[in-house]
Amino acid sequence: MAPLADLYQVSMAYGHWRAGRHRAPAAAELFFRRPPFRGSFALGAGLAEGLRGLRAFRFSAADVAYLRSVLPSTTDDAFFDYLATLDASEVTVTAIPEGSVVFPRVPFLQVKGPLLVVQLLETTLLCLVNYASLVATNAARFRLLAGPDMKLMEMGLRRAQGPDGALSASKYSYIGGFDCTSNILAGKLYGIPVRGTIAHSFVMSFRCLEEVQPRDLLPRAGGDPVDLAGLAVSWLQRVCDLLQTPPSKANQGELAAFVSYAVTFPCDFQGLLDTYCVRRSGLPNFCAVALALHQLGYQAIGVRLDSGDLAQQSKEIREVFRACGAHFQVPWFGTIPIAVSNDISEQSLEEFRREGSEIDMIGIGTNLVTCPLQPSLGCVYKLVEVNGSPCLKLTEDEEKMTIPGMKAIYRLYDAAGHPFMDLMALEEEPSPSAGQELGIHVLGQLGETTKVIPSTVEPLHRTYFRDGQVCEPLPSLPEVRTHAQVSLSLLSPAHRRLHEPQPYPVYV
Repeated sequence: MAPLADLYQVSMAYGHWRAGRHRAPAAAELFFRRPPFRGSFALGAGLAEGLRGLRAFRFSAADVAYLRSVLPSTTDDAFFDYLATLDASEVTVTAIPEGSVVFPRVPFLQVKGPLLVVQLLETTLLCLVNYASLVATNAARFRLLAGPDMKLMEMGLRRAQGPDGALSASKYSYIGGFDCTSNILAGKLYGIPVRGTIAHSFVMSFRCLEEVQPRDLLPRAGGDPVDLAGLAVSWLQRVCDLLQTPPSKANQGELAAFVSYAVTFPCDFQGLLDTYCVRRSGLPNFCAVALALHQLGYQAIGVRLDSGDLAQQSKEIREVFRACGAHFQVPWFGTIPIAVSNDISEQSLEEFRREGSEIDMIGIGTNLVTCPLQPSLGCVYKLVEVNGSPCLKLTEDEEKMTIPGMKAIYRLYDAAGHPFMDLMALEEEPSPSAGQELGIHVLGQLGETTKVIPSTVEPLHRTYFRDGQVCEPLPSLPEVRTHAQVSLSLLSPAHRRLHEPQPYPVYV
């Protein structure tokens, strides 16, 4: 994994080595200071990637040779020999399970080991956790706004910050609650369900029905092939009569594109309705082809909208589907799924909810993968102990002060099963117990003591890495996704709401 680090990490490592302090036992914590997106929580993600990075941590001969070229020429040769021997075999990592709700100032993970190695791991772990947690949290917010029944598709590959950002976005938006991705490489690597239909360019590439080849389709139950194009034309007249719109307004190239797609994917036909005009062209053309498919024993799987007033159009489309279903006696037609895309944001989802809609699936790209409301979570990695002595950072900026010493982290639950605070205690302090009164202090207000009696106490950290190996079975991606949704569901509505939430308290 080396050298995924900043140069100053190596410079400090040399300083520790020169001073003979490189093997001093040390501990560091990774946490964030403020909740993202003006909410109260984040979803912790990236732990599995971080653990894989630890397992692979070492400096190859090529790495060492490169560091010789960038460090000062006065650097002792023996230091480079030492770097070539390094690994993470003496490192221990405890962490909150991936996909858990985490709060400001509470360590997502703690790292123990030789001072030099603990220091070198800082940038690596921050890189692997920061964006992962940010995009998982962003996805969770979209899921909370959309509700549990809406299908959400991540489709940000073309807008993400490079291929690494795109793959991370697909993976961690799935953890945050999305159902599928358009990114086939993410599907291959991570087993995320992939979805996709057609783009406007496919529709625009056709001019007339004569371009459709092949055009014959075998009925699903068997029999002689049928000219689907001719069948669709006959259905178009009937649909236009029902909708009281002239067939001449329906674009023939669009109809040809739909027929071609339907012949190719008769069991997975989905239409993109807004290349020309939804009401006069896209909708009647889709209904004609879908009804022609139905006559041959197939069932269309949906439509997509990519422009205009999506909520209002979805309601109008649903009315047409229901009218066609009733008039032509096709019961399932009224329930054809309606998907939408087009720069969907949190505000878009709030408008859909406020106005009401018939939308069944939402594709989200730019506003999911680039996290424009907050481009960085701002996780930090701070030393809290060296040689058994606590480390404290005092600074002009009170927010940047650190809390010294290795800690045990507990989540306290009320009688309703909601977490109501996280508690940080020194490792040597006795563990709190359910039903036991605790004297606790708000961070930054150590003179004031509060008494609480938790109904349930959950130790948050588990040991995931020891002796150079992952020592806790890592859950699968779907299991992490399920855990994230459960963690979110346990939050009280006051802490879970996205606008002006009640701050979640962290005590010591």
